Amino acid sequence: MSSTKDEKDLIDAAKTDPKAFGSLYRRYVERIFNYIYYRIGNARDAEDLTGKVFFKAMDNIQGYKHMGLPFSAWLYRIAHNLVANHYRDCAKKQEISLDIIPGQVLPQSELLPEVHLARSQEVDELLTMIRDLASNRQELLILKFVDQLSNKEIGQIMRKSEGAIKSLYHRTLIELREKMDLD
Repeated sequence: MSSTKDEKDLIDAAKTDPKAFGSLYRRYVERIFNYIYYRIGNARDAEDLTGKVFFKAMDNIQGYKHMGLPFSAWLYRIAHNLVANHYRDCAKKQEISLDIIPGQVLPQSELLPEVHLARSQEVDELLTMIRDLASNRQELLILKFVDQLSNKEIGQIMRKSEGAIKSLYHRTLIELREKMDLD
């Protein structure tokens, strides 16, 4: 979602009106939660950190300046910093439980047990490989495949050019393919 006049007006209104900030919250809360959830793999912690993102944004909205970037880029930057702090504080990585991954292709009841087991094992292996990637590569994959953002939007969030994002994406896919070939 790019910065529009409507969004700028809403941000300006949010500086003095908490209800306007509520509109920004509703517009972005799901995307920010998904971003955090896929970075840390724990729904409860993701909910807590999502709340902190929006409290921090609300506390600092007065200082927000339109710089040609979407408002979401600022929220993702706050989320990125809070996730980094979370990992520093916890000093451990957590794995995503396969039982609570949203958006499975078929409900479990429609899958044969052996098919479900094979898919679960494949997903588990892929998530483990992704968790072993550098932080910026994990962030790229989440923004690309979970939030389904364009390379331009990802570049704005990660503070890189669109070309740099394309290159990082290409290198990340090659690294994942190599890891898969080793297994």
